[in-house]
Amino acid sequence: MNKSELIEHIAQQADISKAAASRSLEAVIDAVKTTLKKGNSVTITGFGTFTAPKRAARMGRNPRTGAAIKIKAAKVPKFRPGKGLRDAL
Repeated sequence: MNKSELIEHIAQQADISKAAASRSLEAVIDAVKTTLKKGNSVTITGFGTFTAPKRAARMGRNPRTGAAIKIKAAKVPKFRPGKGLRDAL
């Protein structure tokens, strides 16, 4: 399922227009992004938790040359499914 199919599904389930469903989905995505940028997590009960833990800087290897390279520290988004989602699958 891609974004446009998700918008169509939301519109049908909530009995709203596709434009309103699109705005709603964008609002949710923006809220998650903003919260993760601030260093907090987003938990949707029954669905899961979005977090953005910091990954430490480390040494890696260039796969072509085998030369050692430095990989910068970064925040990496992660999703941990909740019990409701795991049970549904």
